[in-house]
Amino acid sequence: MDIRFLGQACFELSEGDARVLVDPFLSPNNPISPVSADEVEPTHILLTHGHADHIADAVGLAKRTGAHCVAVVEIANWLGDQGIEAVSDPNLGGTVEFDWGWVKLVQAFHTNTIPGSAEAPFSAEAGVVIGMPAGLVINIGGTTVYHLGDTCLFGDMKLIAERTPVDVALIPIGGHYTMDRHDAAVAAGLIGAGTVIPMHYNTFPPIEADAGAFKSEVEANTDSQVVVLEPGGTHTV
Repeated sequence: MDIRFLGQACFELSEGDARVLVDPFLSPNNPISPVSADEVEPTHILLTHGHADHIADAVGLAKRTGAHCVAVVEIANWLGDQGIEAVSDPNLGGTVEFDWGWVKLVQAFHTNTIPGSAEAPFSAEAGVVIGMPAGLVINIGGTTVYHLGDTCLFGDMKLIAERTPVDVALIPIGGHYTMDRHDAAVAAGLIGAGTVIPMHYNTFPPIEADAGAFKSEVEANTDSQVVVLEPGGTHTV
């Protein structure tokens, strides 16, 4: 299974004919993404929450490709209102199954707003507060990937990983809007994945972080291997 990092929290997971895109935020919306929405062909789109840096390209991509979307129920209904037909609408704890595997929504501690305006995409006045954010436990081709979404550190990461042992953890390290690299290193210890890939950093000045220092801290204190991917880079599991 191939994991391609497309910047911020966007990843493409590929196995056989399945191309699963998580949190599509692509060029030119994403200043560090190496590809535009016209250059990816997802079969499925998975969303952690509604902030613009996670959902900006979701509607256009789903309409163009017919990709099946999965999101927490409130966002799923919003996608339906935008004209997306293939949508699954679990809530936290819910699992959706596909030919390639499954995806389960788990908790994340963050906020969740659908952008209401290009000028103020995170404004509660311009946007709409909509449901809960989520993390995603994704099993594709027999490999389990835990995409933490945007979150602070919380102890039940350990329980989530105990329920479904994690092969690859995708962990935000940028701080300010999510946990920083020090809390992320603790999260890596709680999860115990064989491979950890940092995300949600260096896209904008407030979330600049030292991925090399994160790698050193995690590998000094856990049995996990940290793979630092530049945007466009791929790791094969």
